[in-house]
Amino acid sequence: MIARLRIHFLPGALLLFLACTLAGQNPAGTQPKTAINADRSITYRLTFPGAKQVSVTTDAMLHPLPMTEDSNGVWSATTPPLTPNYYGYTFVVDGVHMLDPFNREIHPNFVDFFSDILVPGATPAPWELTNIPHGEITRHIFTTHFCLNYPNDQTAYVVYTPPGYDTTRKVAYPVLYLLHSYSGTEDDWTATGKVNLMLDRLLAEGKIVPMVVVMPRGYGDFDIVGRGVNAPVRGTGNEHSGQLFMRSLTEEVLPAVEREYNVARDREHRAIAGSSMGGGQSIEIGLAHPEFFAWIGGISAAVPGKDFDTRFPGVDAQKARLRLLWIACGTDDFLMSNDRALVAWAKEKGLPVTAFETQGWHTFAAWRNDLLALAPLLFRN
Repeated sequence: MIARLRIHFLPGALLLFLACTLAGQNPAGTQPKTAINADRSITYRLTFPGAKQVSVTTDAMLHPLPMTEDSNGVWSATTPPLTPNYYGYTFVVDGVHMLDPFNREIHPNFVDFFSDILVPGATPAPWELTNIPHGEITRHIFTTHFCLNYPNDQTAYVVYTPPGYDTTRKVAYPVLYLLHSYSGTEDDWTATGKVNLMLDRLLAEGKIVPMVVVMPRGYGDFDIVGRGVNAPVRGTGNEHSGQLFMRSLTEEVLPAVEREYNVARDREHRAIAGSSMGGGQSIEIGLAHPEFFAWIGGISAAVPGKDFDTRFPGVDAQKARLRLLWIACGTDDFLMSNDRALVAWAKEKGLPVTAFETQGWHTFAAWRNDLLALAPLLFRN
């Protein structure tokens, strides 16, 4: 039995309360707050008298920004002018990570705390809410028989259905399985990545075919994130976790989606893609199961090592019959070298690989643009 829950908002009150308590502040007060400046820079502010050292880790900058304190105990730091986008950030106060107590935009994460802030452009970007038809997001909770260390064996996946989704449509919808990065949740691509808003926009502009998107929780062993920041992995490691997740996706999630939704059941109309950990999983699962997926996308794909013949034994381009192997990475991303080597290996194997390099590093500020480039390529003849 699979439970279904409509998502109308993301709970953040508990984390917000925690951050406010840590800072010893009252959110109703009139204190200096993080703000967007006229030149599209961000000034981060945190009132914390008595702190010895404060910094802000932010998607807007490659390295943490040290903050300076004024006579009123307000710590601040300002970025250079930024490209319009959402930027996540975390304050670090004397080594302790915390949310911005005055910002209710919080994105889900199993390991750390992140607040979000939008730097707008002259016109709304695809990840901004606008007056166009919108799809629906639905959460599914299910009992897993493969994944380990979940409370009562309960895990989840989230499904996006496009505007006008028709359960009786004669031509079933193609489906994209979209995987999140390490520390993320099944809500990562909707709450943080804004993928639903981006697909709504691309559909309204006629740039993509209507598709269903399935976003599972991507841990075969929940212990790799379930024990907090920097906790050692207990029992099985990341490799085993990935194998367990592969089985859960192909033997639990995929069949459930095909029972619940009007989606195509052939490989030509299934794609798998993801970011970071999810990008590596997408490539591994896609190459291991070409009978399921004809389209593969890796965004900042975390594929360990460069001995790809050992990691992907027996890959045969003619047998795989892939329509697309798409690998994207930012030029400042620490995975760029590995991903370039992966592209070179795929070309040697005769796989239909497309490399997509952009400015940016290992954050959603780059990954949103990557997905905007990938989605129009999927399910095209």
